[in-house]
Amino acid sequence: MIEFIQNLSTDFLNYISRAESFYIVESSLILFGALLLDLFQRKTLKAFKVKAKGTKTIWDDVFLEALSKPISIIIWILSISYVAELIQAATKKMLFYELFAPAREVGIVLCLVIFVMRLISKAEKNILIQSEVSDQTTVHALAKLGYIVVGISGLLTLLQSLGLSISGLMAFGGMGGIAVGFAAQDLLANFFGGLFIYTDRPFSVGDWIRSPDRNIEGTVEKIGWRVTQIRTFDKRPLYIPNAIFSQIAVENPSRMTNRRIKETIGIRYDDAGKMAKIIELTKEMLLAHSDIDTSKTLIVNFNAFASSSLDFFIYTFTKTTNWVDYHQIKQDVLLKVLDIIEGQGAECAFPTSTVHMADGELFRNIDNES
Repeated sequence: MIEFIQNLSTDFLNYISRAESFYIVESSLILFGALLLDLFQRKTLKAFKVKAKGTKTIWDDVFLEALSKPISIIIWILSISYVAELIQAATKKMLFYELFAPAREVGIVLCLVIFVMRLISKAEKNILIQSEVSDQTTVHALAKLGYIVVGISGLLTLLQSLGLSISGLMAFGGMGGIAVGFAAQDLLANFFGGLFIYTDRPFSVGDWIRSPDRNIEGTVEKIGWRVTQIRTFDKRPLYIPNAIFSQIAVENPSRMTNRRIKETIGIRYDDAGKMAKIIELTKEMLLAHSDIDTSKTLIVNFNAFASSSLDFFIYTFTKTTNWVDYHQIKQDVLLKVLDIIEGQGAECAFPTSTVHMADGELFRNIDNES
């Protein structure tokens, strides 16, 4: 039995030592080594990720997350490429290697592109989640710009690795770009409109905007390269081409520093003597109000002799810009004004008409007509 095993081992070693069959064993060992290396790098990266979560910086997490898949693909591409060289050298068949060699270069370039894009994507998410970033629009814009730069660079590198002339391609692209520009004017206008939104930043995601020129009002949900998505206050999605924003005026109430209370209140002509005291008490009330910004313009003045009332107006600003809180404060101010008016024995005026008639004149006119 022992002699049989020894003979079998000798025959196997003689077989694999032949030049024409040794590449099979060597290729198998290379692929097995690639498997072990891939498992090792996965375990190593996993350990590094656990340690990276304990650090304060987010960039180590970003780098390790982006690296995990591309490095595994590169290990297998290089291993299979080396196996292809062994097979070509042993079999003398150039076709197999000639087909695989460009594929290896393309694969490596794609892995690098994937790595950088994953790096940008992970960085964008981590910055928005873990950091206190108020301007999300700028973060999204930089990420999209990074995707475009990496994509174009990767495409040009791929074309060059395949033997294509980039200079000739760019010359052709210049002529083709003119034709495409005429055919896609609206698309390009929307693209540059989105670019101007990102650079000028008239509004950001989450802002409440409105346009006095168009029936546009709502909260910005997404700013794309072609359209901006707005959610109206009745919860309808509104999609606006970005080129529109270069043609209209846009208000951004979300960036208000204060909200204004501007109201006109009228009292009866019979209460004219109480007007000065009412104005004085109203101004004192506003100056003492905790939600009124007294550092801004504050006016309470007798304003007009109206047809049915003596009018005074209130002009002041609240500290808050929140829409709901503003109306609560405004309501409180107006109720206190009513209390002041009633406290002075006066009344708010309403439209009235007084008719003066001479005694018996109406009846004389009726008798004459009959």
